Amino acid sequence: MSTETELQSPVAEFLGTLVLVFFAVGASVLSGEYIGTLGIALAFGFTLLVLAYVIGPVSGSHVNPAVTLGMLVAKRLDLPTAIRYWVAQLAGAIAGAALLFLVAKQVPGLKISETFGSNGFGDRSAVRINLGGAFIVELLLTALLVYVFLSVTHKVTVAGFAGLPIGTVLAVVSLIGIPLTGASVNPARSLGPAIFAGGAALTQLWLFLVAPLVGAVLAAAVHRVTHPATPAQPNRHPEPSGAPVR
Repeated sequence: MSTETELQSPVAEFLGTLVLVFFAVGASVLSGEYIGTLGIALAFGFTLLVLAYVIGPVSGSHVNPAVTLGMLVAKRLDLPTAIRYWVAQLAGAIAGAALLFLVAKQVPGLKISETFGSNGFGDRSAVRINLGGAFIVELLLTALLVYVFLSVTHKVTVAGFAGLPIGTVLAVVSLIGIPLTGASVNPARSLGPAIFAGGAALTQLWLFLVAPLVGAVLAAAVHRVTHPATPAQPNRHPEPSGAPVR
């Protein structure tokens, strides 16, 4: 990987994760009362869809440490690149949450203490799902997200129409997960808001870091079975960029 690419990709991941947290989590923090679960889920899906086309050709538009882990396990990234992605994603999420916190503080009467778009279980869940249920939900929803990502992308970058299923699946898992846990499926997305929410959001944060990563490993393992790698056949109708890996 060239020095230029080594810089471009992490910067793209930093900016992409910042945008995802500020706008998608911001939809929950600032507008959730007016747009409801459907509106928040669409905000996440549409934001990722846009990012897939804007930074997908640069970094793959992971904006999610779980997706990057899935790509690493699937051997589409090396470890040094994955580490650069993780650092950029976590930093971007914290920066996005900081900007969102700054905006939220300007809204009179807006209560953000111990909520602020953070994830949770028990009395912090809309349906009061327990710890075990929350872990399973986050694991399965993340596994679906990462599985779709691996299935529709080619190598590292996103091209062609791959952004459509990626954005759609995030909207779908958000629709399911928001009433249960707030729908993390992304350790960076959970970390940023939790830092500013404080309290129980931080004590429960471990689940939303661990479960998505376990789900990513599961997705990569299943993808390897359903989409086994085939030997390259040079000079025979090469697969177009952006087509699913078979």
